[in-house]
Amino acid sequence: MTQAVLLDLGNVVLGVDFHRVFRAWAASAQVEVEVFYERWQMDSAYEAHEIGIIGFDEYTEHLSNLLDVTMSPSEWEAGWNDIWTDPFHSVIEMLPAIAANYSLYAFTNTNDTHALHWRRRFSDALATFERIFVSSEIGQRKPNPSAYAWVCDEMGTAPAQTLFLDDTAENVQGALEAGLDAHQVRNASAVYQLLKQLLDNP
Repeated sequence: MTQAVLLDLGNVVLGVDFHRVFRAWAASAQVEVEVFYERWQMDSAYEAHEIGIIGFDEYTEHLSNLLDVTMSPSEWEAGWNDIWTDPFHSVIEMLPAIAANYSLYAFTNTNDTHALHWRRRFSDALATFERIFVSSEIGQRKPNPSAYAWVCDEMGTAPAQTLFLDDTAENVQGALEAGLDAHQVRNASAVYQLLKQLLDNP
């Protein structure tokens, strides 16, 4: 029986669009946007940034060398935070009902710069969560099964009693390996339908 609901944030609760980041950076650096599509990658520095081993300044220095572009710190940050679009309003509106019947948490792979931005910008939309587990703050990231085990321990809920929704297949696979009831969701409608199903069939 489900006791806790654990949601990813990006493209589950909040809209994200990485194309916006590349367009903003290209405009600031005065280069073609293809530079970012061809050279940017989720490499070891990206993962280190997401578990708090390196900060944003060190990460953007790495990007500057990798991409062969130059920007001011404020331009790097503005483009980086342009990733966020709008909350998934149908999902946000359902969260109070979920929280009234289940423990409600979020677990997101992200960095301190993004976390500071969405906590400020979307504070009302995210207020229903008991806690948001941020990879850069807890030093662990999806899809590692040990990360889910740690989060479930912090929630005080058995993995088998935790419903987890994420838009990324590898994150769902890691959660399944950790014993969670995990599902991949591809859009706001899919998130809404699964949460509604949970409320209709507790």
